[in-house]
Amino acid sequence: MSHPVKIKNALISVYYKDNLEDLIRQLHADGVTFYSTGGTEKFIRDLGIDVIAVEDLTGYPSILGGRVKTLHPKVFGGILNRRENIEDKSQIEEYKIPEIDLVIVDLYPFEETVKKVLSPSEATSEGSDGNLGEADIIEKIDIGGISLIRAAAKNYNDVVVIASKNDYKTLSDILMENGGYTVLSQRKAFARQAFNITSHYDTAIFKYFNQDDPLSVFKFSEQNVSSLRYGENPHQSGVFYGDLNEMFDKLNGKELSYNNLVDVDAAVALIDEFEEPTFAILKHTNACGIASRDSILEAWDSALACDPVSAFGGVLISNREIDSATANEINKLFFEVLIAPSYDENALKTLSAKKNRIILKRKEVQLPPKQFKTLLNGVIEQDKDLLIESTEQMLVVTERKPNEPQLKDLSFANKIVKHTKSNTIVLAKNGCLIASGVGQTSRVDALQQAIVKAKAFHFNLQGSVMASDAFFPFPDCVSIAAEAGIVMVLQPGGSIKDQESIDMANKKGIGMVITGVRHFKH
Repeated sequence: MSHPVKIKNALISVYYKDNLEDLIRQLHADGVTFYSTGGTEKFIRDLGIDVIAVEDLTGYPSILGGRVKTLHPKVFGGILNRRENIEDKSQIEEYKIPEIDLVIVDLYPFEETVKKVLSPSEATSEGSDGNLGEADIIEKIDIGGISLIRAAAKNYNDVVVIASKNDYKTLSDILMENGGYTVLSQRKAFARQAFNITSHYDTAIFKYFNQDDPLSVFKFSEQNVSSLRYGENPHQSGVFYGDLNEMFDKLNGKELSYNNLVDVDAAVALIDEFEEPTFAILKHTNACGIASRDSILEAWDSALACDPVSAFGGVLISNREIDSATANEINKLFFEVLIAPSYDENALKTLSAKKNRIILKRKEVQLPPKQFKTLLNGVIEQDKDLLIESTEQMLVVTERKPNEPQLKDLSFANKIVKHTKSNTIVLAKNGCLIASGVGQTSRVDALQQAIVKAKAFHFNLQGSVMASDAFFPFPDCVSIAAEAGIVMVLQPGGSIKDQESIDMANKKGIGMVITGVRHFKH
């Protein structure tokens, strides 16, 4: 069953030559004959070791700018022939094809090239003008290499395949221990690794070609499908299609649930609106507390004060490192998930004391610009709402003008309202959420809910600002806001009765700005 095979002939053709020298010297010492191409052939010769050029074996030069080098029966016949098959053996002898026992081949850096094209700042001097484009990506789709790997992996019964430089040391150790031989289980393990590499490679190419396919987000390889404990409720099953390891390092806690994932998605989208130190607490995808301050500890304290009741069992997110002092305060609250770009050592020790707490360290990753939702018997797709208005885009339409602190609060409130379920009203003051009216069927209900909530937590509404996700069809909200002590209102405008709301604001002595952009969130 072990079926030992002595390596006599090796085909080596790699893009990356890191750590290759030691293995080649070891194989050479074992009397292995080398076949190679291009840069790898030169690399071996420069070591003072004899190597046979593939073109000398095939009788054909590398053609089409290097696109065709190894695609020849004398190469693939040497790899794919079955050593114990009489007909295969006869043909090998007839056509003078050497039996290739070892194939060391890696793949062109397709994914790396795609990243460089999508991020021009990372581009190198590759290409005629130093800029990479789609033509460079296409040229990095490996044909010969992936065919060689698949052929060798298919014939693992007789052939060793190494498709990654990470396996050089493993092979070296095996050969050293076994006197230049490999056994069947070892070759099968290398084949399994090779097929994993080719599968990942093909998936990356598929994803690139499906960028413009509105349903491509639903097409994942099996490695990127995770079963969840259950769906939105225990009687519903749930599955996540995607690679969470690309986005987060999970430092502590149980697996993320369906509802956790929905809240985490909302938290990431919200926090990315803010540059200054900001802490947000979310419940059912809506912010129940958020504040921007000079330090993340101050931001946490202010965010929690917004609504300490709703914060219980929430999802927490910070855009700064969590230090020990902040961790000590967070540790007093029961929460489901905490997300931050980093944690200091003592903070992580404190926060990890409870084993079920999910602690996520966020990684830098480019998120897709599209959103999808299943409904009826199909799927709807849209561009993400990536627009947020600057203070320069806020058109003052009232006699009272906002001062700089008020403009800053209006901008702060507008970022929150964009990420809160419609109909919504957000009240803010001094870079802190005071209260919000969430998911109401009327804008008046949303405002009244926000006012009642703010008073319940003893916030003084005098001097606060208000943001609305859509226009006011009637002036009633403006009147209610003024009576509550709100001094500045932000809305997108666009109602045929905008002037009535503006007139009411002037009558009540408060200010109003119009952004021209609606931020519905259904």
